[in-house]
Amino acid sequence: MGKTFYITTPIYYPSAKPHMGHAYSSIIADFFARFKRIDGYEVFFLTGTDEHGLKIQRAAEKKKVDPLKFCDEISQTFKDLSKTLNLTNNDFIRTTEIRHKKSVQYLWEELLKNDDIYLSKYSGWYSVSDEAFYDENEIEEIDNKKIAISSKSPVEWVDEESYFFRLSKWEKPLLDFYEKNPNFILPASRKNEVISFVKSGLKDLSVSRKSFSWGIKVPNDEKHVIYVWLDALTNYISALNYPDKNNDLYKKFWPASIHLIGKDILRFHAVYWPAFLLAAEIDPPKKVYGHGWILSNEEKMSKSKGNILDPLEIIKQYGLDPLRYYLIKEVSFGNDGNISQERLEDCINSDLANNFGNLCQRVCAFAIRNCDSKIPEKIQFQNDDLKILNEYTRNLDKIRSEIDSQNINYYIDYIVNRLFDANKYFNDQEPWKKKDDIIRLNTIVYTTLEIVRKITYLLYPIIPHSSLKALDLFNLKEKDIIFDTIKDNEFLKKGGDINKIDILFNKIERKND
Repeated sequence: MGKTFYITTPIYYPSAKPHMGHAYSSIIADFFARFKRIDGYEVFFLTGTDEHGLKIQRAAEKKKVDPLKFCDEISQTFKDLSKTLNLTNNDFIRTTEIRHKKSVQYLWEELLKNDDIYLSKYSGWYSVSDEAFYDENEIEEIDNKKIAISSKSPVEWVDEESYFFRLSKWEKPLLDFYEKNPNFILPASRKNEVISFVKSGLKDLSVSRKSFSWGIKVPNDEKHVIYVWLDALTNYISALNYPDKNNDLYKKFWPASIHLIGKDILRFHAVYWPAFLLAAEIDPPKKVYGHGWILSNEEKMSKSKGNILDPLEIIKQYGLDPLRYYLIKEVSFGNDGNISQERLEDCINSDLANNFGNLCQRVCAFAIRNCDSKIPEKIQFQNDDLKILNEYTRNLDKIRSEIDSQNINYYIDYIVNRLFDANKYFNDQEPWKKKDDIIRLNTIVYTTLEIVRKITYLLYPIIPHSSLKALDLFNLKEKDIIFDTIKDNEFLKKGGDINKIDILFNKIERKND
Protein backbone atom coordinates (compact mmCIF):
# COMPACT_ATOMS: atom_id res chain seq x y z
CA MET A 1 0.00 0.00 0.00
CA GLY A 2 1.28 3.47 -0.91
CA LYS A 3 1.54 6.45 1.41
CA THR A 4 -1.88 7.56 2.67
CA PHE A 5 -3.06 10.52 4.75
CA TYR A 6 -6.52 11.08 6.22
CA ILE A 7 -7.35 14.50 7.66
CA THR A 8 -10.65 15.77 9.00
CA THR A 9 -12.07 19.10 10.10
CA PRO A 10 -14.68 19.30 12.84
CA ILE A 11 -18.10 18.73 11.37
CA TYR A 12 -19.69 22.12 11.74
CA TYR A 13 -22.92 22.76 13.58
CA PRO A 14 -25.32 24.43 11.10
CA SER A 15 -27.35 26.42 13.61
CA ALA A 16 -26.09 29.66 12.03
CA LYS A 17 -24.07 30.77 9.01
CA PRO A 18 -20.31 30.06 8.86
CA HIS A 19 -17.83 32.41 10.56
CA MET A 20 -14.07 32.92 10.55
CA GLY A 21 -13.44 30.07 12.99
CA HIS A 22 -15.00 27.61 10.55
CA ALA A 23 -12.92 29.07 7.71
CA TYR A 24 -9.74 28.78 9.78
CA SER A 25 -10.16 25.08 10.60
CA SER A 26 -10.97 24.32 6.97
CA ILE A 27 -8.08 26.33 5.52
CA ILE A 28 -5.57 24.71 7.89
CA ALA A 29 -6.85 21.25 6.99
CA ASP A 30 -6.65 22.09 3.29
CA PHE A 31 -3.07 23.29 3.77
CA PHE A 32 -2.03 19.90 5.19
CA ALA A 33 -4.02 18.00 2.55
CA ARG A 34 -2.40 19.92 -0.31
CA PHE A 35 1.09 19.55 1.15
CA LYS A 36 0.69 15.80 1.56
CA ARG A 37 -0.61 15.43 -1.99
CA ILE A 38 2.40 17.20 -3.52
CA ASP A 39 4.59 15.01 -1.29
CA GLY A 40 3.26 11.86 -2.93
CA TYR A 41 0.51 10.82 -0.52
CA GLU A 42 -2.94 9.59 -1.42
CA VAL A 43 -5.05 11.96 0.65
CA PHE A 44 -8.59 11.73 1.98
CA PHE A 45 -9.83 15.07 3.32
CA LEU A 46 -13.21 15.15 5.07
CA THR A 47 -15.41 17.99 6.24
CA GLY A 48 -19.14 18.26 6.83
CA THR A 49 -22.00 19.25 9.12
CA ASP A 50 -23.33 17.90 12.44
CA GLU A 51 -27.10 18.24 12.11
CA HIS A 52 -28.81 16.63 15.09
CA GLY A 53 -29.57 17.71 18.64
CA LEU A 54 -31.81 19.93 20.71
CA LYS A 55 -30.19 23.17 19.54
CA ILE A 56 -31.03 22.39 15.91
CA GLN A 57 -34.55 21.27 16.82
CA ARG A 58 -35.23 24.50 18.73
CA ALA A 59 -33.74 26.67 15.99
CA ALA A 60 -35.96 24.96 13.41
CA GLU A 61 -39.03 25.32 15.63
CA LYS A 62 -38.30 29.02 16.07
CA LYS A 63 -38.30 29.44 12.30
CA LYS A 64 -41.34 27.15 12.00
CA VAL A 65 -39.66 24.85 9.51
CA ASP A 66 -38.95 21.13 9.43
CA PRO A 67 -35.54 20.38 11.04
CA LEU A 68 -34.26 18.61 7.93
CA LYS A 69 -35.27 21.51 5.70
CA PHE A 70 -33.58 23.87 8.15
CA CYS A 71 -30.41 21.75 7.99
CA ASP A 72 -30.56 21.46 4.20
CA GLU A 73 -30.44 25.22 3.83
CA ILE A 74 -27.66 25.95 6.32
CA SER A 75 -25.59 22.89 5.44
CA GLN A 76 -25.57 24.16 1.87
CA THR A 77 -23.92 27.38 3.07
CA PHE A 78 -21.08 25.28 4.51
CA LYS A 79 -20.79 23.37 1.24
CA ASP A 80 -20.67 26.67 -0.60
CA LEU A 81 -18.00 27.92 1.81
CA SER A 82 -15.86 24.88 0.95
CA LYS A 83 -15.91 25.97 -2.69
CA THR A 84 -15.31 29.61 -1.82
CA LEU A 85 -12.27 28.66 0.30
CA ASN A 86 -10.94 26.53 -2.60
CA LEU A 87 -10.85 23.43 -0.40
CA THR A 88 -9.77 20.10 -1.84
CA ASN A 89 -11.99 17.96 0.39
CA ASN A 90 -12.81 14.52 -1.01
CA ASP A 91 -16.11 14.25 0.81
CA PHE A 92 -18.67 16.31 2.69
CA ILE A 93 -20.49 14.25 5.31
CA ARG A 94 -23.88 15.18 6.73
CA THR A 95 -25.08 13.39 9.85
CA THR A 96 -28.61 13.31 8.40
CA GLU A 97 -27.46 10.99 5.58
CA ILE A 98 -28.55 7.35 5.50
CA ARG A 99 -24.95 6.11 5.30
CA HIS A 100 -24.16 7.91 8.56
CA LYS A 101 -27.30 6.70 10.34
CA LYS A 102 -26.42 3.09 9.49
CA SER A 103 -22.89 3.51 10.84
CA VAL A 104 -24.04 5.10 14.10
CA GLN A 105 -26.66 2.46 14.80
CA TYR A 106 -24.19 -0.33 14.03
CA LEU A 107 -21.63 1.21 16.39
CA TRP A 108 -24.33 1.49 19.07
CA GLU A 109 -25.15 -2.21 18.72
CA GLU A 110 -21.46 -3.11 18.98
CA LEU A 111 -21.15 -1.13 22.21
CA LEU A 112 -24.35 -2.71 23.53
CA LYS A 113 -23.14 -6.19 22.59
CA ASN A 114 -19.86 -5.57 24.45
CA ASP A 115 -21.83 -4.45 27.56
CA ASP A 116 -20.56 -0.87 27.31
CA ILE A 117 -24.08 0.63 27.17
CA TYR A 118 -26.80 0.29 29.82
CA LEU A 119 -30.14 1.95 30.64
CA SER A 120 -30.44 4.15 33.72
CA LYS A 121 -31.54 7.66 34.70
CA TYR A 122 -29.67 10.94 34.17
CA SER A 123 -29.91 13.95 36.47
CA GLY A 124 -27.62 16.89 35.93
CA TRP A 125 -26.73 20.12 34.17
CA TYR A 126 -26.92 20.27 30.39
CA SER A 127 -25.97 23.00 27.92
CA VAL A 128 -28.10 23.10 24.80
CA SER A 129 -25.60 25.44 23.14
CA ASP A 130 -22.62 23.15 23.78
CA GLU A 131 -24.60 19.88 23.51
CA ALA A 132 -22.67 18.87 26.62
CA PHE A 133 -23.31 17.68 30.17
CA TYR A 134 -21.49 19.40 33.04
CA ASP A 135 -20.68 18.38 36.61
CA GLU A 136 -21.48 20.68 39.50
CA ASN A 137 -17.87 21.86 39.72
CA GLU A 138 -17.95 22.85 36.04
CA ILE A 139 -20.69 25.44 36.39
CA GLU A 140 -21.03 28.80 38.09
CA GLU A 141 -23.85 31.23 38.83
CA ILE A 142 -23.79 34.77 37.40
CA ASP A 143 -26.76 37.12 37.73
CA ASN A 144 -28.88 34.24 39.05
CA LYS A 145 -28.15 32.19 35.91
CA LYS A 146 -26.25 28.91 35.83
CA ILE A 147 -23.56 28.80 33.15
CA ALA A 148 -20.73 26.47 32.13
CA ILE A 149 -17.41 27.87 33.35
CA SER A 150 -15.49 26.82 30.23
CA SER A 151 -17.87 28.09 27.53
CA LYS A 152 -20.00 30.63 29.45
CA SER A 153 -23.06 28.96 27.91
CA PRO A 154 -26.28 28.68 29.95
CA VAL A 155 -27.08 25.27 31.42
CA GLU A 156 -30.40 23.73 32.41
CA TRP A 157 -31.28 20.90 34.74
CA VAL A 158 -32.13 17.60 33.02
CA ASP A 159 -33.80 14.67 34.78
CA GLU A 160 -34.74 11.79 32.48
CA GLU A 161 -34.22 8.16 31.54
CA SER A 162 -31.06 7.70 29.51
CA TYR A 163 -28.72 5.11 28.12
CA PHE A 164 -25.19 5.39 29.48
CA PHE A 165 -21.81 4.49 28.06
CA ARG A 166 -19.46 2.88 30.63
CA LEU A 167 -16.84 5.61 30.31
CA SER A 168 -15.52 4.94 33.84
CA LYS A 169 -14.45 1.48 32.68
CA TRP A 170 -12.08 3.05 30.14
CA GLU A 171 -10.18 5.39 32.49
CA LYS A 172 -7.08 3.20 32.81
CA PRO A 173 -7.11 1.96 29.19
CA LEU A 174 -7.24 5.59 28.03
CA LEU A 175 -4.32 6.59 30.27
CA ASP A 176 -2.37 3.59 28.97
CA PHE A 177 -3.23 4.60 25.41
CA TYR A 178 -2.00 8.18 25.97
CA GLU A 179 1.25 6.86 27.43
CA LYS A 180 1.86 4.51 24.49
CA ASN A 181 0.90 7.23 21.98
CA PRO A 182 2.51 10.43 23.29
CA ASN A 183 1.61 12.40 20.15
CA PHE A 184 -2.06 11.42 20.16
CA ILE A 185 -3.05 14.79 21.66
CA LEU A 186 -1.39 17.99 20.49
CA PRO A 187 -0.33 20.60 21.35
CA ALA A 188 1.35 19.25 24.49
CA SER A 189 -0.31 21.78 26.79
CA ARG A 190 -3.72 20.44 25.82
CA LYS A 191 -2.59 16.85 26.30
CA ASN A 192 -1.78 17.68 29.91
CA GLU A 193 -5.28 19.10 30.39
CA VAL A 194 -6.89 15.93 29.02
CA ILE A 195 -4.75 13.57 31.08
CA SER A 196 -5.49 15.59 34.21
CA PHE A 197 -9.22 15.39 33.43
CA VAL A 198 -9.10 11.60 32.96
CA LYS A 199 -7.00 11.08 36.10
CA SER A 200 -9.52 13.05 38.14
CA GLY A 201 -11.96 10.22 37.51
CA LEU A 202 -14.35 9.45 34.66
CA LYS A 203 -18.09 9.08 35.17
CA ASP A 204 -20.32 7.06 32.88
CA LEU A 205 -21.61 9.19 30.00
CA SER A 206 -25.23 9.76 29.03
CA VAL A 207 -25.52 8.79 25.35
CA SER A 208 -29.25 9.12 24.65
CA ARG A 209 -32.08 11.60 25.21
CA LYS A 210 -35.86 11.30 25.41
CA SER A 211 -36.74 14.97 25.77
CA PHE A 212 -36.34 15.74 22.07
CA SER A 213 -36.79 13.78 18.86
CA TRP A 214 -34.37 15.27 16.33
CA GLY A 215 -31.68 12.64 16.08
CA ILE A 216 -30.86 9.06 15.16
CA LYS A 217 -33.14 6.61 16.94
CA VAL A 218 -31.68 4.11 19.37
CA PRO A 219 -31.99 0.64 17.79
CA ASN A 220 -34.96 -1.25 19.28
CA ASP A 221 -35.92 1.67 21.53
CA GLU A 222 -37.20 4.55 19.41
CA LYS A 223 -38.28 6.60 22.43
CA HIS A 224 -34.60 7.53 22.68
CA VAL A 225 -32.39 9.39 20.23
CA ILE A 226 -28.64 8.86 20.27
CA TYR A 227 -26.84 11.66 22.09
CA VAL A 228 -25.23 14.03 19.65
CA TRP A 229 -21.55 13.29 20.38
CA LEU A 230 -21.81 9.53 19.85
CA ASP A 231 -23.70 10.41 16.69
CA ALA A 232 -21.43 13.22 15.50
CA LEU A 233 -18.05 11.68 16.18
CA THR A 234 -18.94 8.59 14.16
CA ASN A 235 -18.79 10.73 10.99
CA TYR A 236 -15.06 10.08 10.78
CA ILE A 237 -15.69 6.40 10.06
CA SER A 238 -19.15 6.60 8.46
CA ALA A 239 -17.50 8.59 5.64
CA LEU A 240 -15.22 5.57 5.13
CA ASN A 241 -18.27 3.26 4.80
CA TYR A 242 -18.04 1.73 8.29
CA PRO A 243 -19.07 -0.92 9.34
CA ASP A 244 -17.65 -2.46 6.15
CA LYS A 245 -14.03 -2.65 7.25
CA ASN A 246 -13.01 -4.42 4.06
CA ASN A 247 -13.86 -1.60 1.67
CA ASP A 248 -10.98 0.30 0.07
CA LEU A 249 -11.61 3.59 1.85
CA TYR A 250 -11.62 2.10 5.34
CA LYS A 251 -8.63 -0.16 4.69
CA LYS A 252 -6.60 2.68 3.20
CA PHE A 253 -7.39 5.52 5.53
CA TRP A 254 -8.41 4.30 8.98
CA PRO A 255 -7.09 5.08 11.55
CA ALA A 256 -7.18 8.75 10.60
CA SER A 257 -3.85 10.55 10.43
CA ILE A 258 -5.23 13.60 12.24
CA HIS A 259 -8.50 15.06 13.48
CA LEU A 260 -8.16 18.85 13.36
CA ILE A 261 -10.52 20.51 15.86
CA GLY A 262 -11.04 23.63 17.95
CA LYS A 263 -9.69 23.42 21.48
CA ASP A 264 -13.18 23.74 23.00
CA ILE A 265 -14.22 20.28 21.76
CA LEU A 266 -10.98 18.50 22.64
CA ARG A 267 -12.49 16.49 25.49
CA PHE A 268 -15.06 14.90 23.20
CA HIS A 269 -12.42 13.92 20.62
CA ALA A 270 -9.58 12.94 22.95
CA VAL A 271 -11.57 11.18 25.70
CA TYR A 272 -15.02 10.09 24.53
CA TRP A 273 -14.14 9.23 20.92
CA PRO A 274 -11.16 6.94 21.64
CA ALA A 275 -13.16 5.33 24.45
CA PHE A 276 -16.06 4.58 22.07
CA LEU A 277 -13.64 3.16 19.53
CA LEU A 278 -11.67 1.04 21.99
CA ALA A 279 -14.94 -0.33 23.35
CA ALA A 280 -15.99 -1.28 19.80
CA GLU A 281 -12.54 -2.82 19.17
CA ILE A 282 -11.64 -0.16 16.60
CA ASP A 283 -8.27 1.58 16.51
CA PRO A 284 -8.45 5.24 17.60
CA PRO A 285 -7.14 7.96 15.24
CA LYS A 286 -3.40 8.59 15.26
CA LYS A 287 -3.65 12.21 16.37
CA VAL A 288 -6.08 14.86 17.59
CA TYR A 289 -4.92 18.47 17.32
CA GLY A 290 -6.85 21.13 19.26
CA HIS A 291 -6.06 24.48 17.66
CA GLY A 292 -6.85 27.87 19.15
CA TRP A 293 -9.72 30.20 18.44
CA ILE A 294 -9.92 33.07 15.99
CA LEU A 295 -10.84 35.98 18.21
CA SER A 296 -12.78 39.13 17.54
CA ASN A 297 -11.80 41.94 19.89
CA GLU A 298 -10.02 39.39 22.11
CA GLU A 299 -13.20 37.28 22.50
CA LYS A 300 -14.23 33.98 20.95
CA MET A 301 -16.71 34.53 18.14
CA SER A 302 -20.26 33.44 18.81
CA LYS A 303 -23.71 34.23 17.51
CA SER A 304 -24.90 35.18 21.01
CA LYS A 305 -22.15 37.79 21.37
CA GLY A 306 -22.82 39.27 17.95
CA ASN A 307 -19.10 39.43 17.14
CA ILE A 308 -18.97 37.01 14.22
CA LEU A 309 -16.52 37.93 11.47
CA ASP A 310 -17.73 36.94 8.02
CA PRO A 311 -14.94 35.36 5.94
CA LEU A 312 -16.94 36.03 2.79
CA GLU A 313 -16.78 39.77 3.38
CA ILE A 314 -13.00 39.69 3.88
CA ILE A 315 -12.55 37.54 0.77
CA LYS A 316 -14.71 39.95 -1.21
CA GLN A 317 -12.56 42.89 -0.12
CA TYR A 318 -9.07 41.36 -0.18
CA GLY A 319 -9.26 38.06 -2.04
CA LEU A 320 -9.09 34.44 -0.88
CA ASP A 321 -5.35 33.78 -1.05
CA PRO A 322 -4.44 36.80 1.09
CA LEU A 323 -6.88 35.57 3.75
CA ARG A 324 -5.44 32.03 3.60
CA TYR A 325 -1.89 33.39 3.86
CA TYR A 326 -2.77 35.73 6.70
CA LEU A 327 -4.50 33.06 8.82
CA ILE A 328 -1.65 30.60 8.33
CA LYS A 329 1.13 33.11 8.96
CA GLU A 330 -0.23 35.45 11.60
CA VAL A 331 -2.06 32.98 13.83
CA SER A 332 0.50 30.97 15.78
CA PHE A 333 -0.86 27.47 15.22
CA GLY A 334 -2.16 25.98 18.43
CA ASN A 335 -2.76 29.38 20.02
CA ASP A 336 -5.58 31.89 19.78
CA GLY A 337 -5.29 34.54 17.08
CA ASN A 338 -6.92 37.93 16.73
CA ILE A 339 -8.07 39.20 13.32
CA SER A 340 -6.69 42.62 12.47
CA GLN A 341 -7.41 44.44 9.24
CA GLU A 342 -4.15 46.39 9.58
CA ARG A 343 -2.03 43.23 9.95
CA LEU A 344 -3.86 41.61 7.03
CA GLU A 345 -3.02 44.59 4.84
CA ASP A 346 0.60 44.50 6.05
CA CYS A 347 0.81 40.84 5.00
CA ILE A 348 -0.57 41.65 1.57
CA ASN A 349 1.74 44.61 1.02
CA SER A 350 4.94 43.26 2.53
CA ASP A 351 4.98 39.49 2.03
CA LEU A 352 2.70 38.93 -0.94
CA ALA A 353 2.97 42.06 -3.10
CA ASN A 354 6.57 43.11 -2.35
CA ASN A 355 8.50 39.99 -1.42
CA PHE A 356 6.80 37.38 -3.62
CA GLY A 357 4.79 39.14 -6.31
CA ASN A 358 7.42 41.76 -7.05
CA LEU A 359 10.18 39.13 -7.20
CA CYS A 360 8.20 37.16 -9.80
CA GLN A 361 7.50 40.30 -11.83
CA ARG A 362 11.11 41.57 -11.74
CA VAL A 363 12.70 38.29 -12.77
CA CYS A 364 10.07 37.65 -15.42
CA ALA A 365 10.47 41.13 -16.95
CA PHE A 366 14.28 40.95 -16.85
CA ALA A 367 14.35 37.50 -18.50
CA ILE A 368 11.92 38.57 -21.21
CA ARG A 369 14.06 41.62 -22.04
CA ASN A 370 17.50 40.03 -21.74
CA CYS A 371 17.03 36.32 -22.47
CA ASP A 372 14.69 36.53 -25.44
CA SER A 373 11.74 35.29 -23.32
CA LYS A 374 13.50 31.96 -22.86
CA ILE A 375 14.84 30.06 -19.88
CA PRO A 376 18.61 30.45 -20.27
CA GLU A 377 20.44 27.47 -21.78
CA LYS A 378 24.11 28.29 -21.22
CA ILE A 379 24.75 28.58 -17.50
CA GLN A 380 27.64 27.93 -15.11
CA PHE A 381 26.83 27.83 -11.41
CA GLN A 382 29.17 29.53 -8.95
CA ASN A 383 29.33 29.12 -5.17
CA ASP A 384 26.82 31.92 -4.51
CA ASP A 385 24.30 30.25 -6.81
CA LEU A 386 24.71 26.75 -5.39
CA LYS A 387 24.63 28.02 -1.82
CA ILE A 388 21.17 29.49 -2.18
CA LEU A 389 19.86 26.65 -4.35
CA ASN A 390 21.12 23.89 -2.05
CA GLU A 391 19.50 25.55 0.96
CA TYR A 392 16.27 23.86 -0.17
CA THR A 393 17.80 20.42 -0.71
CA ARG A 394 19.31 20.43 2.77
CA ASN A 395 15.95 21.20 4.38
CA LEU A 396 13.40 19.01 2.57
CA ASP A 397 13.41 16.30 5.24
CA LYS A 398 13.33 18.92 7.98
CA ILE A 399 10.26 20.51 6.35
CA ARG A 400 8.53 17.12 6.14
CA SER A 401 9.29 16.43 9.78
CA GLU A 402 7.95 19.79 10.92
CA ILE A 403 4.77 19.33 8.88
CA ASP A 404 4.26 15.90 10.47
CA SER A 405 4.51 17.68 13.84
CA GLN A 406 1.97 20.29 12.63
CA ASN A 407 4.61 23.00 13.01
CA ILE A 408 3.05 25.42 10.55
CA ASN A 409 4.97 28.28 12.14
CA TYR A 410 8.28 26.73 11.06
CA TYR A 411 6.98 26.21 7.52
CA ILE A 412 5.81 29.77 6.98
CA ASP A 413 8.92 31.25 8.63
CA TYR A 414 11.05 29.15 6.29
CA ILE A 415 9.23 30.56 3.26
CA VAL A 416 9.49 34.16 4.49
CA ASN A 417 13.25 33.71 5.05
CA ARG A 418 13.72 32.19 1.61
CA LEU A 419 11.86 35.10 0.03
CA PHE A 420 14.19 37.51 1.79
CA ASP A 421 17.20 35.50 0.56
CA ALA A 422 15.86 35.39 -3.00
CA ASN A 423 15.34 39.13 -3.24
CA LYS A 424 18.74 39.78 -1.68
CA TYR A 425 20.42 37.35 -4.10
CA PHE A 426 18.91 39.02 -7.16
CA ASN A 427 19.80 42.51 -5.89
CA ASP A 428 23.33 41.57 -4.81
CA GLN A 429 24.15 39.72 -8.05
CA GLU A 430 23.06 42.73 -10.15
CA PRO A 431 22.41 40.89 -13.43
CA TRP A 432 21.70 44.22 -15.14
CA LYS A 433 25.43 44.94 -14.81
CA LYS A 434 26.44 41.60 -16.41
CA LYS A 435 25.34 42.24 -19.97
CA ASP A 436 28.94 41.86 -21.13
CA ASP A 437 29.15 38.44 -19.44
CA ILE A 438 26.20 36.56 -20.91
CA ILE A 439 27.01 33.28 -19.11
CA ARG A 440 26.94 35.01 -15.73
CA LEU A 441 23.77 36.92 -16.59
CA ASN A 442 22.12 33.70 -17.75
CA THR A 443 23.18 31.88 -14.60
CA ILE A 444 21.81 34.55 -12.29
CA VAL A 445 18.51 34.56 -14.17
CA TYR A 446 18.30 30.76 -14.23
CA THR A 447 19.15 30.52 -10.53
CA THR A 448 16.54 33.12 -9.61
CA LEU A 449 13.90 31.45 -11.77
CA GLU A 450 14.63 28.15 -10.04
CA ILE A 451 14.29 29.85 -6.66
CA VAL A 452 10.94 31.31 -7.74
CA ARG A 453 9.80 27.81 -8.73
CA LYS A 454 10.92 26.28 -5.44
CA ILE A 455 9.29 29.00 -3.33
CA THR A 456 6.10 28.82 -5.40
CA TYR A 457 5.89 25.06 -4.82
CA LEU A 458 6.21 25.72 -1.07
CA LEU A 459 3.56 28.44 -1.24
CA TYR A 460 1.11 26.30 -3.20
CA PRO A 461 -0.53 24.65 -0.14
CA ILE A 462 -1.08 28.14 1.33
CA ILE A 463 -2.02 30.27 -1.69
CA PRO A 464 -2.89 27.73 -4.39
CA HIS A 465 -4.59 30.02 -6.89
CA SER A 466 -1.82 32.65 -6.86
CA SER A 467 0.86 29.98 -6.98
CA LEU A 468 -0.61 28.49 -10.13
CA LYS A 469 -0.72 31.97 -11.68
CA ALA A 470 2.98 32.39 -10.83
CA LEU A 471 3.81 29.01 -12.36
CA ASP A 472 2.31 30.18 -15.66
CA LEU A 473 5.65 31.93 -15.98
CA PHE A 474 7.15 28.49 -16.77
CA ASN A 475 4.08 26.80 -18.31
CA LEU A 476 3.93 24.58 -15.22
CA LYS A 477 0.57 23.19 -14.10
CA GLU A 478 -0.80 21.84 -10.82
CA LYS A 479 0.18 18.28 -11.75
CA ASP A 480 3.81 19.40 -12.05
CA ILE A 481 4.03 20.47 -8.40
CA ILE A 482 5.97 17.65 -6.76
CA PHE A 483 7.58 18.51 -3.43
CA ASP A 484 10.64 16.33 -3.96
CA THR A 485 11.59 18.22 -7.14
CA ILE A 486 12.38 21.25 -5.00
CA LYS A 487 15.80 19.67 -4.49
CA ASP A 488 16.44 19.74 -8.26
CA ASN A 489 18.57 22.75 -9.18
CA GLU A 490 18.06 22.33 -12.94
CA PHE A 491 14.41 21.31 -13.09
CA LEU A 492 13.38 24.09 -15.47
CA LYS A 493 13.70 23.16 -19.12
CA LYS A 494 16.50 25.19 -20.66
CA GLY A 495 15.33 27.00 -23.74
CA GLY A 496 11.70 26.78 -22.62
CA ASP A 497 9.41 29.76 -22.97
CA ILE A 498 9.03 32.37 -20.28
CA ASN A 499 5.55 33.88 -20.17
CA LYS A 500 4.63 37.32 -19.02
CA ILE A 501 2.41 37.10 -15.97
CA ASP A 502 -0.08 39.56 -14.53
CA ILE A 503 0.46 41.28 -11.19
CA LEU A 504 -0.16 38.61 -8.56
CA PHE A 505 -1.10 40.91 -5.68
CA ASN A 506 -2.14 44.54 -5.73
CA LYS A 507 -0.80 46.66 -2.90
CA ILE A 508 -3.35 48.07 -0.51
CA GLU A 509 -3.25 51.85 -0.53
CA ARG A 510 -3.93 53.28 2.90
CA LYS A 511 -4.79 56.89 3.64
CA ASN A 512 -2.08 57.26 6.27
CA ASP A 513 0.64 55.68 4.05
